[in-house]
Amino acid sequence: MSDRPPAQSPPALTGWEQRTEVPLFAASLLFLLGYAARVLAPHDAEPWHDISLALVGATWLLFVIDYAVRIRLSGLGHRFVRVHWLDTLVLLLPLLRPLRVVKVYTAVQKRYDQPRLSLYARVMTYAGMTSVLLGVSAALAVYHVEHNAPGSSIRTFGDAVWWACATLTTVGYGDAVPVTPVGRVVAAGLMACGLALLGAVTGSFSSWLIQV
Repeated sequence: MSDRPPAQSPPALTGWEQRTEVPLFAASLLFLLGYAARVLAPHDAEPWHDISLALVGATWLLFVIDYAVRIRLSGLGHRFVRVHWLDTLVLLLPLLRPLRVVKVYTAVQKRYDQPRLSLYARVMTYAGMTSVLLGVSAALAVYHVEHNAPGSSIRTFGDAVWWACATLTTVGYGDAVPVTPVGRVVAAGLMACGLALLGAVTGSFSSWLIQV
């Protein structure tokens, strides 16, 4: 038997995704806010550390519940993990949830007969929103592991934001670079995302110019 997923998702799963994508995207923003407070707040800033930790834990629990429900509704069983690999990766690394911006926008547009934006505008909108959210997420993660590391050139959150901008745009000035293993893993992932997003925007803009 073929191990490929069915051509269409079950109606129950489709309905669940359409109802939950936007609320879960809002939850992902709360997760990012809680993580930012956890990372940027001073060590003696109580009770903000406890509040931010509770917010991060509560929103991540929502992601786990959603993942479990979608496994049940999909009918794929353990194959869901492989077929929906991006969802699995996002569950393990919630800071990657900006990659689901496209699915969120699609869920919203399904409520209308026609998309409000053209294809080229949609691609550039997806890429722009994803770049901003991924850049902030990566800057927080790198600042978290780098600012106290020996020999690190990323000492402030401003340094981390500058590094994220240079990495996402594939400029790579080299004045701020991660030195820890975790920081370098985050950097490698951001480089790959930056190349993909830059290629998507460049390709869409070129296609628009040719069409015009």
